[in-house]
Amino acid sequence: MSRLSDVPLSVLELAPVTSQTDARTALRHTTELAQHVERLGYTRFWLAEHHNMPGIASSSPAIVIGHVASATKTLRVGSGGVMLPNHPPLVVAEQFGTLVALHPDRIDLGIGRAPGTDQRTAQALRRTAGPLSVDDFPQQLTELMGYFEGTEELHAVPAQGNKPPLWLLGSSGYSAQVAGLLGLPFAFAHHFSAENTLPALRLYRERFQPSAVLDKPYAMVCASVIVADTDEHARWIAGPGALSFVRLRSGRPGPLSTPQEAADYPYTDLDRLIFEERMANQVIGSPETAKEQLEQLLADTAADELMVTTMVADQSDRLRSYELLAALHSPDRVKTEVEV
Repeated sequence: MSRLSDVPLSVLELAPVTSQTDARTALRHTTELAQHVERLGYTRFWLAEHHNMPGIASSSPAIVIGHVASATKTLRVGSGGVMLPNHPPLVVAEQFGTLVALHPDRIDLGIGRAPGTDQRTAQALRRTAGPLSVDDFPQQLTELMGYFEGTEELHAVPAQGNKPPLWLLGSSGYSAQVAGLLGLPFAFAHHFSAENTLPALRLYRERFQPSAVLDKPYAMVCASVIVADTDEHARWIAGPGALSFVRLRSGRPGPLSTPQEAADYPYTDLDRLIFEERMANQVIGSPETAKEQLEQLLADTAADELMVTTMVADQSDRLRSYELLAALHSPDRVKTEVEV
């Protein structure tokens, strides 16, 4: 069985806005978290792109990436990801070329195919009512890569000569196959598409073609992880994230609730079913419980890297969760900070 200590450990951040905070506080907490996990030895800190979501403040990853990179020293900072259908490839190339020029060897560009929002918001972002077809994504991706490589007629200054490592993100088999065929690293969204994890990773590895970037597949799995001192407290603070999923599924997204608000919510039978399903697809528990579940996930997926996202309402609980996880991963590094 794979050991947690055998793989790099990274963070996916959504800058959660809670019922007790605002977006300004959420972004301040994001910066604080980045500095915290850097000290703890995490490898990457990626920002997710979501729109029209009252509980998520990371709608502009490129801007937040620049801020976080300036507030840290060694952490790799990137997008998890930029939703390419929402942006002209030229703009993405200019933004990330600028970030690389300002922060050499520290920026990652994760690209996703989904809009990261509802259809109405996607239309507002693209300024068109026409839907994108599956065939548009490879064309957009090729154009984006061309700006970094200098093969496009237009010049995306300062993208050429400042190309970040490019990752493809996915929650199904489509991006897995594209990543494999292009020989790119692949990050899978296990945290909201657990049932597709193993089939997608299998497709990625089967379709993989060696490239100038990679000579063999490199797969990262992103999991929702909440670690606390006890199983009971971990489950308690996990309630708001599960409630957010219930609200999203019913078309009523809102700020992240407090644990008490999540406990008091008037769940229907269907709500409760969605809630429990969401809880079951997360790693939730004490350090001992979390380690067992994570090592099983790594054994099942043979992932080369583990990325975690921790959606809890209280910042101190979030910081503590990442501390406990780091102590499981690298006990010698953090033994002076955390007692497990």
